[in-house]
Amino acid sequence: MSVHSRLFGRRIEPSCSYCENGSPLQDGSMILCGKKGIVSPYFRCWRFQYAPLKRKPNRPALLPEYSPEDFTL
Repeated sequence: MSVHSRLFGRRIEPSCSYCENGSPLQDGSMILCGKKGIVSPYFRCWRFQYAPLKRKPNRPALLPEYSPEDFTL
């Protein structure tokens, strides 16, 4: 079992936003691919190489606020 399959699940959908060949442009809306040129972040091609350090994690869920009354019987 590889590391990325444990961290992000077994099936990772290819995307240029976390490909080894791509790097984001200054405006952040497009990706400069070393193989295909300027592409959309959601574009994918057969040269996709997964780079786990380029993947941005989702924000953690906010926990609800509890008051002391919630814990009284």
